Amino acid sequence: MNFQLSEKAKELIPKARIVSFAGWQNSHPPDIIQLLQTAEDQGRYLTDADLAPLLAHSSAACVSAAQFLRESAAEIVAEAREQVLAQYPDLTQPGGDLYPPARAEACWRDFWHFLRCITYGIAGGSTEFTSPEGLHYMQLLYRELRVPLDAMVLGLENLKAASLKRLPDRQQTLAPYFDHLLTKLSSFSSEI
Repeated sequence: MNFQLSEKAKELIPKARIVSFAGWQNSHPPDIIQLLQTAEDQGRYLTDADLAPLLAHSSAACVSAAQFLRESAAEIVAEAREQVLAQYPDLTQPGGDLYPPARAEACWRDFWHFLRCITYGIAGGSTEFTSPEGLHYMQLLYRELRVPLDAMVLGLENLKAASLKRLPDRQQTLAPYFDHLLTKLSSFSSEI
């Protein structure tokens, strides 16, 4: 069975960009915002070279946490995925919400992107790193694709838990960045 995207989904995907630095204009200089925007446009984690200038605008602890999470992303995402599959064992089986495998892989990639987006907020020292418009389009995309929202929220909760257990001395500092995106994603549930 092939996993085919509808035309509507293809139109929504480029609009479903959940990160925005528009609210940072009074707290961050344009060159820092551009640096972050470039990483977002390229869909990549911040490099060490990207993180260096952020030290002037964010705490060293936040910048090093963003670096650590980038370096641990594969492990963190794998742990979150395993925990989702433990709770929803039929999710990727024939008839499950994340079947066929290409459908599941798209959702696991979302976990990777969620963590990437959160690291931008952490590195920049602002929990306000989301775009209301992009989140709206993501909600429409998830509805169109019939994404199992409970599993995605659980995945984000597991990303948070897996990240914070690796940085136990920074849990209180870092939790709000995860909670911000969790609140936004959880708000989708009533309308999907």
